[in-house]
Amino acid sequence: MPAESIRWDTIEALKNSPKGKLHYYTDWVENGEDILGGCNETPSLSPLSGLILKKQNLRPQLNVRTLGSPSRDTSPCLSEDAHISSSVPTSPHKTSTALLSAPSSSPPVTSTEQDEEHVVEVDEEDFSDTEALSPVPSLSPPPTISLLSPRATQMAGCIRICEERHRAKAKAELSLRQELQERLVATVASRESEQLKRFEEFMELKQRQEYQTMRDMMEKETQESLGRQEKLKEEHRHRMKILNLRLREAEQQRLREAELEKQRQLEGRERLRTLNAIQEKLLQLNQQLESGATLDHASYITRGNQLCSLVSEVVRTTAEGDFPSVEDVTVAERALHDMKALVGAMEEEKAQLEERRKKEEAEEEDRKKQAELKAQEEEQKKAAAASAKEKARKQGLQTSADDSTLSWYKELQDSANQCAQAFEDLNSTKDMQVKKLRMELQKAATIPVSQISSISGSKLREIFDKIDKLLSARPVVSGGKTVSTTQHPSAHEFVCYKLAEKFVKQGEEEVASHHEAAFPIAVVAAGIWELHPKVGDLILAHLHKKCPYAVPHYPPMKDGTSMEDYQRILGYRVEDSGVEEQDSFLKRMSGMIRLYAAIIQLRWPYGNKNTPDPHGLNHGWRWLAQMLNMEPLADITATLLFDFLEVCGHALMKQYQSQFWKLLLLIKEEYFPRIEAITSTGQMGAVIRLKQFLEKCLRTKQISPPEGHLTSAFWGS
Repeated sequence: MPAESIRWDTIEALKNSPKGKLHYYTDWVENGEDILGGCNETPSLSPLSGLILKKQNLRPQLNVRTLGSPSRDTSPCLSEDAHISSSVPTSPHKTSTALLSAPSSSPPVTSTEQDEEHVVEVDEEDFSDTEALSPVPSLSPPPTISLLSPRATQMAGCIRICEERHRAKAKAELSLRQELQERLVATVASRESEQLKRFEEFMELKQRQEYQTMRDMMEKETQESLGRQEKLKEEHRHRMKILNLRLREAEQQRLREAELEKQRQLEGRERLRTLNAIQEKLLQLNQQLESGATLDHASYITRGNQLCSLVSEVVRTTAEGDFPSVEDVTVAERALHDMKALVGAMEEEKAQLEERRKKEEAEEEDRKKQAELKAQEEEQKKAAAASAKEKARKQGLQTSADDSTLSWYKELQDSANQCAQAFEDLNSTKDMQVKKLRMELQKAATIPVSQISSISGSKLREIFDKIDKLLSARPVVSGGKTVSTTQHPSAHEFVCYKLAEKFVKQGEEEVASHHEAAFPIAVVAAGIWELHPKVGDLILAHLHKKCPYAVPHYPPMKDGTSMEDYQRILGYRVEDSGVEEQDSFLKRMSGMIRLYAAIIQLRWPYGNKNTPDPHGLNHGWRWLAQMLNMEPLADITATLLFDFLEVCGHALMKQYQSQFWKLLLLIKEEYFPRIEAITSTGQMGAVIRLKQFLEKCLRTKQISPPEGHLTSAFWGS
């Protein structure tokens, strides 16, 4: 329809008007400018619309189209246009131009369309001038405008009123903002004036404070200067005292050094006399060796000449210098000791040759006597075994060791206590040098024992020689330092005690975890025992103290003894956390019994075979017999019997043969039922192992060598 096309033209004109191209700024709302306030108000008919219509009526000749009845069409159109203008805000200039710029050659409208739209041509210049609406005389006729509709006139008037309202509102807001700005400027100026006054007061205060601080600093520096002067005076007096003390100490040190030099001269002369005496004795022994030697003793003469040359070299070296050192005297003493041993060995070899001749003559008589004695011993053992069986049936077994065993046990403990008291001064010293010597001696004694293993025989022999040197008062190197038992009067007892303690501890820990380790440790212990019997007695004392079943001895509980102390006597470890577990206790006891069983059957292969074994298999037979004469203990007896027989059974079988088999049969038939009778269900492990071992040995009539025993090939490695 034509009306709809005019409507779209009107909207397009509004879109292109300045009001339709407004730019939005985000600060309008913050500044208090209500931009959309006028647009959101309900538009009303402009009061100038009547004047416009009146002006147009005065110029009928400009009408292009016949207007309809104004009385009928005006009000409806005005109301409709008011409704339309309220929904679309537009600019009056653009809207008027768009609506009034229609060409005069537009097609005629019908009567129906006249009710809705009226086209009027008006002067564009007169329309833009809203202040003067009266017609202006003109010589030429003014341009015609087309009045499209009364709604356009109403809309233009409404827009003009809105503009006036917005302009008045903007002026009011502008004046308000100017007042606020002037008030703000006055407030800021007043505040800045006050701040300037405060700043000036602050600067005056700061200046006074700086002046006061400067004065305080000057006073403080004055006081500090006086204090430094006093301090310097005091330091000067102190340095004078120290200097005087140092002078006195230097004088005392000079006197001490003079005294030490004098003492050194005396000791050097004494060592020189000792060295000359040793050389004289060595030459005498060498002459004795050469005079008594035969062609078979050429090696002895060669060794004697080597020792003499060694001492002569030491004497020659000391003659070039000042005095012989302690090491030189030690080397000479060792050479003298070796020479004496060499002479003794030659004499002993001669005696052995003489004895061998005598033995060859009396050998046949000994064989006959031995056969007779063996027959008598077998009869005596049979009678003793029968009497023991009969006595056991009638009276039962013992609950404690016999008097001779207990006496032996107490003697060993007393000997160990006396040895511990002998080096009490070394143990309780507060001298740092002595403490350091004690630690070095302990390391020299215990570290070689910790290094014992079954790697090779040569390594084991090196360890043995090192321990033997230490016990023989010869210097040894330990941890890069040279130590000797001659450095302290109690050093020898200390080393013997700690060495024996370490051997037993190895059995308690190393052998308990690795059973095959018993043999290398035992062979070194047996060799040291043979050369140094005191160490052997201490080994037994430590072993009996930690494992009384190695005696064997079952200590009774005495009156007044606490349970913890009694458990310690029985060999248990009692700590703050309580008594150790039974499995751990049996493991430690087993390790020590295995070490003891290995010691009694071994001898050092490089020792003197003619000397008797200090603690041989006869002690193993004694221990086994004493155990069988005592009532068994639950869990302990079965464990220790199995460990002892597994380690030492093969050696006892070779030594005692038929008597040993009778002893095993006695254990199985007579003693084993007693063990089973006192063993609970949870303790049958050791009992079963012992039973299987006895049955296998009696069935096969053979006991295999223990695992880990040292063969001849080991000593060649």
